Amino acid sequence: MATLHFRIHGQVQGVWFRGWTRDQARQLGLAGWVRNLPDGTVEGLAQGPEEAVNELAARLADGPPHARVERVELTPWPPDTELTGFDIRRSSLPFWD
Repeated sequence: MATLHFRIHGQVQGVWFRGWTRDQARQLGLAGWVRNLPDGTVEGLAQGPEEAVNELAARLADGPPHARVERVELTPWPPDTELTGFDIRRSSLPFWD
């Protein structure tokens, strides 16, 4: 079991990045969450088999068709958190939620 924190920089808000990420994660059988941050990035946490987590990380580098990913920050997360499902979390940006 692997857990990965990710933060995506670029044109990644307003281009269906969160919904696309949720769909990709669910397709890979991962648990976790994704949300927009006030600085224009997208942040998330993904947990599951290491191979599936690595595949999501690779897919995040491309993103959905209308996104422009400039940089992906990946950080291993302590395994003390057990996640279920994969959801879009509310951000502090009311106009995006």
